[in-house]
Amino acid sequence: FAVTAELGPPQTANADIIRKKTFNFKGYVDAVNITDNQTAIVRMSSIATAVLLLREGFEPVIQMTCRDRNRIAIQSDILGAAALNIKNILCLSGDHQKFGNHRGAKNVYDIDSIQLLSVVRAMRDEARFANGEEIKTPPKMFIGAAANPFADPFRFRVVRLAKKIEAGADFIQTQAVFDVPRFGEYMCERAGFLPRPVYK
Repeated sequence: FAVTAELGPPQTANADIIRKKTFNFKGYVDAVNITDNQTAIVRMSSIATAVLLLREGFEPVIQMTCRDRNRIAIQSDILGAAALNIKNILCLSGDHQKFGNHRGAKNVYDIDSIQLLSVVRAMRDEARFANGEEIKTPPKMFIGAAANPFADPFRFRVVRLAKKIEAGADFIQTQAVFDVPRFGEYMCERAGFLPRPVYK
């Protein structure tokens, strides 16, 4: 299976920090996941960081959250990312701004992560924007979603996972697994809802 590492972009415009952070990844990972202002703290954009990683020979996976963008900005960023040869996206809701360093900022959440998956899939597979208009050169994205096997209510986690796959997820990324028995239980529940493999 694929091995990825997660990279949190810096709170600076210094591109050398990205190069230094990724030095130890070389030869060990298939791709690098780039967070999108994680914990609602201002950082270099995931798309800009992805371009720097491409230059260093890495396969980037940009994270895109719904917290900071409406559907216009989301679709614009997807087109821009695709034009820059970024091919992988992880669709997330995003941490609430109360956890970050700009607590007075207003969140957007025009759409949620499941709707975001549908938007990206429609842009890719149907060559259309969220308003139904045609995209002449659609973005080609490998679309991902996140799943948390350890959150409550437990059974709802599997139902939510099923919705994300139905909405367009090509791959699923879980939170780090430290509780293996609980994760095994989650996988058994998942099998009841989703007997087929997630990866397409």
